[in-house]
Amino acid sequence: MPAPAAYDLDAFDRAILVILQQDNTTPQRVIGERINLSAPAVQRRIRRMEASGVIRANVAVVDPVALGHPITLFVEIELVSETAVDIDAAKSAFIAAPEVQQCYYVTGEVDFMLVVLVPSMTAYEALTRRLFFANPNIRKFRSFVAMDRVKTGLAVPIP
Repeated sequence: MPAPAAYDLDAFDRAILVILQQDNTTPQRVIGERINLSAPAVQRRIRRMEASGVIRANVAVVDPVALGHPITLFVEIELVSETAVDIDAAKSAFIAAPEVQQCYYVTGEVDFMLVVLVPSMTAYEALTRRLFFANPNIRKFRSFVAMDRVKTGLAVPIP
């Protein structure tokens, strides 16, 4: 999907996004009442922002602990080869792993940063064997275990 950076957001669009990032189940009628627009106008704006890629998804934020994944790890990955084919292969492998919650291709000393959710360190060891040790293009990886989930979320600051 093309980058939505060129999309022109007005004050109403921004106000809608603030509300939706807090609770995307807020009825359009309620959003309209809060920002002084009709529900159909709110609906049109939301659809336009979805079509343009400003709103990328409507999802439920689930507590990983409640679903048996209490351990969050941050993992730095360094590749042996950084050809486009090798980078794409790594991206595909990380995308396919359900334990990988987030994956970032980054600049600097490492190539990827992963956020991983697992039920136990035994499960993490199995993941490392499957995803890292079995991949000859992974030079090394380094793991950091989160001690507390102080702030998490995907909300984007709305100017």
